[in-house]
Amino acid sequence: MAQKAVREKAIPIRLACAIFSVSETCYRYEAKNNVQNELIAN
Repeated sequence: MAQKAVREKAIPIRLACAIFSVSETCYRYEAKNNVQNELIAN
């Protein structure tokens, strides 16, 4: 939701994180694809 607010409302990331009670680290997190996860899923 914070990312959508930043994109659509053009508000600063810091403000969006404060509004949604999310850390900036969490906002910027991108999960990495792991081969083991794919094996487990299959």
